[in-house]
Amino acid sequence: MANIKILDTTLRDGEQTAGVVFANEEKVFIAKLLDEVGVDQIEAGIPVMGADEKSIIKKIVKSNLKASIMGWNRAVIADIQESIDCGVDAIAISISTSDIQIKHKLNSTRDKVIEQMVKATEYAKKNGMYISVNGEDASRGDEEFLLRFVKAAKEAGANRFRFCDTVGILNPITTYEKIKKIKDNVDIDIEMHTHNDLGMATANAIAGALAGATYMGVTVNGLGERAGNASLEEVIMAIKASMGVDVNYNTSKLKNLCQYVAKASNRTIPSWKAIVGESIFHHESGIHADGIIKNPATYEIINPDELGLERKIVVGKHSGTAAIKNKLALYNIFIDMNTAYRLLDKVRNTSIAIKRALTDIELLSLYEEVINESSIPKEA
Repeated sequence: MANIKILDTTLRDGEQTAGVVFANEEKVFIAKLLDEVGVDQIEAGIPVMGADEKSIIKKIVKSNLKASIMGWNRAVIADIQESIDCGVDAIAISISTSDIQIKHKLNSTRDKVIEQMVKATEYAKKNGMYISVNGEDASRGDEEFLLRFVKAAKEAGANRFRFCDTVGILNPITTYEKIKKIKDNVDIDIEMHTHNDLGMATANAIAGALAGATYMGVTVNGLGERAGNASLEEVIMAIKASMGVDVNYNTSKLKNLCQYVAKASNRTIPSWKAIVGESIFHHESGIHADGIIKNPATYEIINPDELGLERKIVVGKHSGTAAIKNKLALYNIFIDMNTAYRLLDKVRNTSIAIKRALTDIELLSLYEEVINESSIPKEA
């Protein structure tokens, strides 16, 4: 796990999200933001798409980034030459490896697929490229054929194999088993490229890492075809917080990166989005808020400061007296328990009536009501 590297494909697979187009200068800026986070490799685009795409990839290459810059290609020599012309230092060579795609998409055979991949790989190797051979739809491919494919890729000069769960069909257990089988039979780096059709892209990427994969293919905010890919921010923080590995990435830069990509892709980040959602460190439930006030570690596994986010105690229907007292203390108002319970009743009733949590102004107004009611003389 300590040797895991991040390959970000926001500028290629992320832009393949239906309806998403990045402006040229946005692509350059996204690449720079990715570099600030510290990703190891950036898949910058598909050079064979034309002059406009090539010009931006060339500009990214010349931006003096620390990250390796990769161009994506079909297993076609003409494609690879277009990437080489851009000055990239790494090449992705992609071809289908499942029978359903070999037959219905490529109108080809298993043997021809391996032959085509080998020729393309050997060409890229002769030109001094770092090579990732991508097994599209590998998750649905015959496992024995896939082993033959991976072995042929390594012999032809591939540096790593990109295992693509193209349609997001796997789960963490099947992912682990498939990746371990490849690692046990072929000594080659494996990259996880997982899709989120069943909501398991990040989990499957981590399962692959546990089985021996050393590269995580991700996109910012989980952009990508259909339901998207494993998201950069989730994978990095899962490796760190869930697996306990001290990652060498600048997590304080994730928020700015994710917000910029959200704006560029016209895809709003939900407030509850894992890792970068604005409200993921907001606490309302009485038991939870009480624990957070006493020690944030009771309900938080990540320090919000690390991600540039803010911890907030929210006062609403589910609040308890601890949250109310804590909130009022911010305004130098300190109340006894009797006042706290009376105020709590008003808070809950008001929150139900307006169907949301209270603002600080509304809470202070209710506090004044309770104090005024307490000062009214009782009738004789």
